Amino acid sequence: MKFDYLIVGAGFTGATLAERLASQYDKKVLVIDRRNHIGGNAFDRHNEDDILLHLYGPHIFHTNSKKVWEYLSQFTEWRPYFHEVLGVIDGQKVPIPFNLNSLYALFPPAYAERLENLLIESFGFGVKVPILKLRESSSSELKFLADYIYKNVFLNYTKKQWGLSPEDLDPSVTGRVPVYISRDNRYFQDTYQAMPRQGYTRMFENMLQHPNIKVMLNTDYKEIYDAIKFSRLVYTGPIDEFYSFKHGELPYRSLRFEFQTLQYEYHQSVGTVNYPNEYDFTRITEQKYLSGQKNRATTLITEYPQPHITGITDAYYPIINEENRKRYEAYAKEARNSDVIFAGRLADYKYYNMDQACARALSISEDLEAHK
Repeated sequence: MKFDYLIVGAGFTGATLAERLASQYDKKVLVIDRRNHIGGNAFDRHNEDDILLHLYGPHIFHTNSKKVWEYLSQFTEWRPYFHEVLGVIDGQKVPIPFNLNSLYALFPPAYAERLENLLIESFGFGVKVPILKLRESSSSELKFLADYIYKNVFLNYTKKQWGLSPEDLDPSVTGRVPVYISRDNRYFQDTYQAMPRQGYTRMFENMLQHPNIKVMLNTDYKEIYDAIKFSRLVYTGPIDEFYSFKHGELPYRSLRFEFQTLQYEYHQSVGTVNYPNEYDFTRITEQKYLSGQKNRATTLITEYPQPHITGITDAYYPIINEENRKRYEAYAKEARNSDVIFAGRLADYKYYNMDQACARALSISEDLEAHK
């Protein structure tokens, strides 16, 4: 059998492309993945206590894109969910990202009110300010606040998560956790925030069930590349690996997870608690908040950041800075001169959210057929 497309990777990018090409353009698609499951890092399954676990860390869906929301809504029902995160700062659990409620939890009321007024006068209300920008403030009191937040909320967490200081990372990374001049404790403020009611894996199963789509798991594309007949290759894996690391390895951070099930209903007051300064781990997520399940037991996932070692650990986060961007560009130049379609967090070496990966795949599928 000949396929129109061979897609390497069954995560958000690969599954979206496969579904669109099969359902909208009647293309025959083979999706392969070297893992033993579909869904990429969004894969989830029930444990022995029937708690739905995110095996690769918490994945909370949020987007401002109506197009992405309506597209994925074809394959899942949603459970509205607003994620909240607390950080342990000076022994207190305060909202993260740091906001006005965090301010009042950590400082005396009169001083917190003064800082609140200075923040609003300087930046406005409802504004998200990157911590490195706040540190540039000309106000001595706001500079004190910025240095406090930087030291107690941002610095050590960043070092644990990335193995680098904030100044050594691209602003696109450091800007993801700003100071939020608001009393909104939600971690995200997107228009659409929800969890797939039956989990991500079920959603991916629905996306890939089209008769034009075949799926092969536990398969490395190099093993079957010469045996499969196909017209176009879509590659969502690491671009440096595709080119045998000829320009050097692109660095990533990886994660190690510990799972603990407790025989009582809840352990935390919110979905995730961050530990910026204590311990080797960064955060603990209680899965039942994400799934909305009723269960007498509860499961915690503790995350330990670690260096990525090719062939041993999973690549999670591209370490984006000027040096690594230049190295990626050498691979991107090769890709532009190739007939292979590269897409996804690993292929594009970009820190995509799930909705961004889906949006890019939708755009690519439209361009592929529009320019034939």
